[in-house]
Amino acid sequence: MSDNSTAINKNAEKTLFAQRFRGYFPVVIDVETGGFNAQTDALLEIAATTLTLDEVSGQFNLDETIHFNVDPFEGANLEQSALEFTGIDPTNPLRGAVDEKKAITDIFKLVRKKMKAVGCQRAVIVAHNAAFDLGFLNAATERCLIKRSPFHPFVSFDTTTLSGLALGQTVLAKACIAANIDFNNNEAHSALYDTEKTAELFCYIVNKWQQLGGWPLIDADQTEESTAAQES
Repeated sequence: MSDNSTAINKNAEKTLFAQRFRGYFPVVIDVETGGFNAQTDALLEIAATTLTLDEVSGQFNLDETIHFNVDPFEGANLEQSALEFTGIDPTNPLRGAVDEKKAITDIFKLVRKKMKAVGCQRAVIVAHNAAFDLGFLNAATERCLIKRSPFHPFVSFDTTTLSGLALGQTVLAKACIAANIDFNNNEAHSALYDTEKTAELFCYIVNKWQQLGGWPLIDADQTEESTAAQES
């Protein structure tokens, strides 16, 4: 059997989900924080939404969401302007907040379970202005001394960029409206709400691309074999 045939057979054994993003498992994340500095400012909320893929239609949909209110880590900075923007009161006992390690560990556990089920090798964060959320996720992972994150340390799918391309909008609320996704500004700036709306937006863009003929893509190995067959 040729090397090309072996590669094609191995690819055929993968789930469509695993093939779609080269083995990456996209997980939508949103954080609410006590400022802009991931190293010094508190992580106050985090939510993650996993996705499913209908292998018949090729369409992505929301799967499961996990959400935590988080206690500021010891010595964390809390900017008053950030608290006023999000409306979060870190001292409110009704928040039911957990420590960072509990939140991050439980999210990683869910991600690994879902990722394994579809045969993906690594998770990749999907977020609106993804560098911000990924920075806080990485900083919390390091503070909690978690040895191995399922997420790629720097690769991300940024829905700001994707919606700018697909919809001509970069603000989450405006991009959702352009995609005919309901968006309630009164619920915005909650990690749970923003995560699920970002997930809906990401699915809309990826699904629209599929509908326009952008998926499935021709595999490079298949292209080489097809060319070789035509030349023989």
